[in-house]
Amino acid sequence: MRVAVFDTHRYDRDALEAANARFGHALTYFEPRLTLQTAPLAEGFPAVCSFVNDKVDAATLEVLHAGGVRLVAARSAGYNHVDLEAARRLDMRVTRVPEYSPHAVAEHAVALVLSLNRHIPRAFSRVRDWNFSLDGLVGFDLAGKTVGVVGTGRIGRVAARIFKGFGCNVLCCDVAPDAAFERELGVRYAPLDTLFAESDILSLHVPLTPGTRHLVDAAALARMKRGVVLVNTGRGALIDSKALVAALKSGHIGGAGLDVYEEEEGVFFQDLSGQVLQDDVLARLLTFPNVLVTSHQAFLTHEALANIAETTLASLQAFERGEPLVNEVRAEQVLRAR
Repeated sequence: MRVAVFDTHRYDRDALEAANARFGHALTYFEPRLTLQTAPLAEGFPAVCSFVNDKVDAATLEVLHAGGVRLVAARSAGYNHVDLEAARRLDMRVTRVPEYSPHAVAEHAVALVLSLNRHIPRAFSRVRDWNFSLDGLVGFDLAGKTVGVVGTGRIGRVAARIFKGFGCNVLCCDVAPDAAFERELGVRYAPLDTLFAESDILSLHVPLTPGTRHLVDAAALARMKRGVVLVNTGRGALIDSKALVAALKSGHIGGAGLDVYEEEEGVFFQDLSGQVLQDDVLARLLTFPNVLVTSHQAFLTHEALANIAETTLASLQAFERGEPLVNEVRAEQVLRAR
């Protein structure tokens, strides 16, 4: 099947080409993000493949539909960038990749914690300048600390296991607590307010929904322990970034590791090194020595890229053959989940 693949980079193409040797789709790669302005590029293609920072809103879907597109295959677990209600109205199908590598994202979350705690970026910069002083590099043992894991889906569970391996006390919060997981791993499910109040480290692993948007706002930050390390590898808008800046300025937050950012669209995945950063909030976050920002790279492992490509291409094949779409996302499913 002919597929227009948007927002592609070399690592995407390498993984898709390797997997496509088995499927034989006709893949046409477009470097720009899929937006209203770039949607006409997909004219004549029955399917498009999108990524998390594309903007597949109602207007974009209208253009895609007029050009013959009937399937949007998101090569991501998240699908909040697609207007599912508009897709339903236009009788367009939407698929996603529900699991590519929970280990990749969970391990990155822990790497952010370790890097912040032991001041790895600052230490690296110092020794490159032949400054071997240890002043200002004091961290803390993870063993014995309390880690709050918000969301115990596949990624959250892997993160909880890793933190338990460090000897941490792990508190979990989820809309559907799992008693078997609690017993097996020796974690404790608790209300979100308890995690805010007791956690030395708080790691976010929930999807972005209307109910989780700005889950961590000014009020939530104020309820957290002074010196808490906050990590977000979920979705950027889980945190109110302006409130986070204020909490960092006051010294209440000990550190923040952010792989996602609520206004990352048009910024992350791009090389803006020759430009002036227009996002004042992100620019301010980057000035704090106790903030570590990575550009939505938590998923970026060979294993994850291979799984993303395989699952996406399998969905395209099933659509072409008229088979059930096991990874389809429908508007009514999302409404029931809210």
